[in-house]
Amino acid sequence: MTKTVTTERMKNYFSILLLISLLISCKENAPDNRTYPYAHLYDGLPFEMPQVEIPTFPENHVSVADHGGKPDGITLNTKAFEDAMQALSEKGGGTLTVPKGVWFTGPIVFRSNINMHLEKGALILFSPDKDLYPLVETVFEGLDTRRCQSPISGRNLENIAITGEGSINGSGEAWRPLKREKVTESHWKKVVQSGGVVQNDNYWFPSTASLKGHEMSDMNVPRQDLTEEQWQEIKDFLRPVMISFMECKNVYLQGVLFENSPAWNIHPLMCENVIVDGILVRNPSYSQNGDGIDLESCVNSLIVNSVFDVGDDAICIKSGKDEDGRRRGRPTENLIVDNCKVFNGHGGFIVGSEMSGGVRNISVSNCQFLGTDVGLRFKSNRGRGGVVENIYISDIYMFDIATDSFLFDLYYGGKSASESLADGDTMPTDQPTFPVTEETPVFRNIFVKNLVSRNARRAMFFNGLPEMNIENINLENAFVTARYGAEFSESKDITFKNVTVIPEEGPAYMFHNVKNFKTENLSYEIGERQKAAVITGRETSGLQLSGLQEELAEIAPEVESDKVVFK
Repeated sequence: MTKTVTTERMKNYFSILLLISLLISCKENAPDNRTYPYAHLYDGLPFEMPQVEIPTFPENHVSVADHGGKPDGITLNTKAFEDAMQALSEKGGGTLTVPKGVWFTGPIVFRSNINMHLEKGALILFSPDKDLYPLVETVFEGLDTRRCQSPISGRNLENIAITGEGSINGSGEAWRPLKREKVTESHWKKVVQSGGVVQNDNYWFPSTASLKGHEMSDMNVPRQDLTEEQWQEIKDFLRPVMISFMECKNVYLQGVLFENSPAWNIHPLMCENVIVDGILVRNPSYSQNGDGIDLESCVNSLIVNSVFDVGDDAICIKSGKDEDGRRRGRPTENLIVDNCKVFNGHGGFIVGSEMSGGVRNISVSNCQFLGTDVGLRFKSNRGRGGVVENIYISDIYMFDIATDSFLFDLYYGGKSASESLADGDTMPTDQPTFPVTEETPVFRNIFVKNLVSRNARRAMFFNGLPEMNIENINLENAFVTARYGAEFSESKDITFKNVTVIPEEGPAYMFHNVKNFKTENLSYEIGERQKAAVITGRETSGLQLSGLQEELAEIAPEVESDKVVFK
C-alpha cells in the first residue's frame, strides 16, 4: 500500500515538473508585451499583422566629428559623413553620432546596421548646390524615372535608423517652384528678385532649366524617352525627395525634425518593417509637392505619435502609378497610424492617387486634423487600376477643414481640393460609363467610426465612377458641422449609423445615383427653408433613410417612389 502511494506521488511530482517546464518554455518563446512599446496598438486589430520590432544596433560608436567634420554651418561635411558611415560599417555597424552644431553637407548615403543619432542641438543642413546631387534611377509620383540623388538615401539595406533630438533641413527653397497665389505679395517679390524665371506672371522657377523640365513633364515626371544630354538639361527640375529608403528592411525614424524638403519629405519605398515614432515633419504651406510622409508599397509599418505641418499631403499611402504600379504589383499593407496631428496639408490621412498596386489592411486611430484642406482623403482616377480595401478608421477629430471632412474623389486631376475650389472646378456627375478593365480603380470595405468635424466647408463628398462605384463604406458615430452638407454620388452599399450632419445652408444630405444606402438614426439640424435631403439620379435605388422625415426630402421625378424608404 505504501509503495503504491509513493509511486503515485512520484508520478504527480514529475507531471507538475513537466507542466512548469512547459509553461516556462512558452513564456520564454512568447513576445513580452510588457516591454514591447506598441503592444496596445494590436489590441482588437481587425486584421492579422506581425509585431514590428525596433531594430537594434551593435555597441560601436562613431562621431562625424571624429572624421574631420566641423559643425560651423560653412564647412562642407560630405566627406566626413561618408567616411564616418564607411568606418562604422566596417566595424559591423552601430551608432553614428551627430553632435550639436550646424552640419552643412551634401548627400548622405546609409549603410546597413547604422543608427544616425542626432544629439540635442544638432542640425544637418543640406547644401543647395545642385551639382552635389547627381541623377539616379528611382521612383517618383509612382513612376520609374530619374531624379537628383536624395539628401539622405539607402537601397537594399537592413536595420537603419535616424533618431535623436536634432533637425534635418533639405534647403528646399533652392529647388521648389512657387505659385504666386500661395504667398503674400512681399514674399513673391522677394523670391522673384532673387533670380530664376517666371511663367505667366504667376509661377516662379529657380532656373530656366527648371521651367523647361516643367513644360515637358506630366505631373512632375518627364514621360518621353530622353537622351543623357536632355536629362542633364533639365536636372534642376528633377527635385529629389529628402529621405529615400528603397527596398530596405527594419527602418526606424524617431524623435527628429524633418523639414524643408526639395519635394516629398520622407519616402519609404518597397520597405518592410517601418516604424515612424514621435517625429515632427514640416514644410512651408506653399511648398510644391511638399508632402510629409509617402509610404509606398511597404508592408508592416507603424506611424505613431507624430506631427505634420506641410504644403501637400501629410500622411499619404501609395503603391505605384498606372502601368508601372500594376507591373510592380506590391501593395501597401499592414499599417497602423495612431496618435498623429496634422496642421497644414492637402489632406490629413490620404490614400492615392498612386494606388495601382493596391492598399489593404490599414488602421488609423486617435488622430487630429487641424486646418487641413481635407480630413480623410481617398483619391484616384481612371487608368490607375488597383484595389483599396480593408481600411479601418476610428476616433478622428477635425477642426477648420477647408473643403471636405471625408472625401472620395475618383476624378482626381492633380490639384489640391482647395486649388480646385479656387479655380471653380466642378466634380463630374452623369458621366458616360467606361468598360471595367485592369485600369479601373476599386475602393471598397472601408469602416469609419467615432468621427467629429467642426467648421468644415462641406461635411463629406463620395464621388465614385459609374462603372465602378465606391462600395461598402461604413460610417458610425459621426457628428459634423459644415457650411454645406454631405453629398453622395455613384456609391453603393453604404451604411450610416448614428450620423449627424448640421449644414449652415442647403440640404443636409444629397444623393445622386446611389444604391443600397442604409441608415440607422440618421440625424440633422436645418433651418426652416432647408431640405433634409435632395435625391436625384435614374440609378438611385435601395435608399433606407431611417431618421429622415419624408416631408423634408426633395425627390427628383426620375427617382421611382419605391426606391426610397423613410422609416
